[in-house]
Amino acid sequence: MPVIQIRPKLVILLGVNVDHVATVRNASGGSYPDPVFAGLQAELAGADFIRMQLSADRRHIQDHDVERFAASTQTHLALEFTLDEQIRDVALRVRPTGVCLVPEDIAHRDTLGGFDVIGNQDALSDFLPSLQEAGIRDLLLVSPDEAQIEAAARAGSAGIELNARAYAASTDTATRSAELSKIMSACDFAYSLGLSVAVGRGLQFDNVQAVAEIATIEELTIGHAIIARALYFGLPEAVAEMKRRLAEARQRR
Repeated sequence: MPVIQIRPKLVILLGVNVDHVATVRNASGGSYPDPVFAGLQAELAGADFIRMQLSADRRHIQDHDVERFAASTQTHLALEFTLDEQIRDVALRVRPTGVCLVPEDIAHRDTLGGFDVIGNQDALSDFLPSLQEAGIRDLLLVSPDEAQIEAAARAGSAGIELNARAYAASTDTATRSAELSKIMSACDFAYSLGLSVAVGRGLQFDNVQAVAEIATIEELTIGHAIIARALYFGLPEAVAEMKRRLAEARQRR
């Protein structure tokens, strides 16, 4: 394995996934909360890019969300989807800055593992060039596994996003330390192959810093933890505002 020459520690980029805002919206069948507005608010708060996943069944983000955000963003839009030609056509029309290709299982709410790049080598080699020719940066979501990372490089991908869910779900110190070591080794290996390195899935406020310290990581994508924290810390203000409006209405009687 080549000697790793780690780049100087730079500011790590934060991508905010707003899919869960769309999940809340879709539960009521209405038009709010709007994931596009949430994405714009996240930008104002300092997010470096906004991630949206277009699932085959459109369980959360819809095509019009992607189109509206692409027309409004002041930072960057990153799309997430599986090997689906129709969704790729959406990406080629909208032209996000980047895409992350992920496995998709309709039976699960979220991506549980990484892409089987080895088993999909030929399909990826056919799928990626049209995105790259359009100037769209591609990442492949993979587990911290050197064989899969090497396959991503062979497929011609620009980079990988490591699935950190096993690390994030660890409940004891020893397991968490072991999973973190896997991520660190995988990051270094990917970097040695010339791949861009990102990490996502399951990261929380209390476990993110150990990952963010890894110098070869260029960006982290976090969604659920940020949206959940916003619900808690934004809820008092929302309740107080509703109470204020109720009192104001009664005073007008």
